[in-house]
Amino acid sequence: MLNVARLEAFVLRCPIDTPVQTSFGIMRDRPAVFVRVTDTEGAQGWGEVWCNFPTVGAEHRARLLDSVFAPLLVGSRHASPAAAFQELSARTEVLAIQSAEPGPIAQCIAGLDIALWDLHARRLGQPLWRLLGGVSPEVPVYASGLNPTEPERLAAAQQAQGFRAFKLKVGFGRDRDLGNLKALREAVGEADLMVDANQAWDLEAAAGHAAAFAPFGLRWLEEPLRATRPWSEWQALSARVPMPLAAGENLASVEAFGQAVDARCLGVLQPDLAKWGGFSACLPVARQALARGLRYCPHFLGAGVGLLASAHLLAAAGGDGLLEVDANPNPLRTATCGPVAQVVDGRVHLSERPGLGDMPDLAALRDHLVPH
Repeated sequence: MLNVARLEAFVLRCPIDTPVQTSFGIMRDRPAVFVRVTDTEGAQGWGEVWCNFPTVGAEHRARLLDSVFAPLLVGSRHASPAAAFQELSARTEVLAIQSAEPGPIAQCIAGLDIALWDLHARRLGQPLWRLLGGVSPEVPVYASGLNPTEPERLAAAQQAQGFRAFKLKVGFGRDRDLGNLKALREAVGEADLMVDANQAWDLEAAAGHAAAFAPFGLRWLEEPLRATRPWSEWQALSARVPMPLAAGENLASVEAFGQAVDARCLGVLQPDLAKWGGFSACLPVARQALARGLRYCPHFLGAGVGLLASAHLLAAAGGDGLLEVDANPNPLRTATCGPVAQVVDGRVHLSERPGLGDMPDLAALRDHLVPH
């Protein structure tokens, strides 16, 4: 039984020298929202809430945690983290509609779910990957977030650190994208390459770019279309391109993921457990995808708690998927992602410590804490 006595939200921001670029926007610092839940016996669990956009997103999510979710969760009793997930979702369903903020509310619930599962596993003395059904602590990884400005330099550095697969940001014009792919292929040799368009194109443009990318042997093409486009468009694109399509970070319901699987146009499914679903909803989605022959590769681009949780989820689900690890410098990630910071020959090895492992050291992060 989960008996929550306290909920705390922490906002962190870290300045960066090189902005993170996507086809739709730029991140000029790295934000994070960590959430800590404490039960009536003093046991704790940690989670992370997606908050990359807009620029004030972190403070907004933290205020939602304080004003909406603390009153709902503190003093409550739940048979399991999954039961808490269902109740929090049900009790904020109308609020999400009325406020036109289903995304931020789902993100807060996702972060709380991560924290409650961490707490639950710590109470049971088991690492989360094993508690949730995993058989191996080893997780394959890839270096993500390669920006369109000299990506080959960052990729070469990450290859030297143990990475064996890389994902480039595209959607910045065909000539620039192709030049980056050529430079990247020359830098990393026969390593696996993927690209992420961040919803940059319509159907015809996506098909044209995919054809131009074909000589590079891409493992997948991620979000070439708007996530809201009908599945018929994704099906049409899938029939015209030589590489698998990947998507899922912007889907936010069991029904949406069911439709994605049923459409049979994706080769890779990418739910983000800090953006929607946490462990309670994303693990069933991952297992459904694997059962239907899709590859499950969790999406994540944030700080270390969510990244570590994504690693545990991938280990629990199994399959041949890869864990997304942001290649760009981010102290909020490296200080809190535990063993995911140590990549050896394209893999990381999760620990046997209970829950997610070591808890975040807030004292070490005090220079990055900001009020909300």
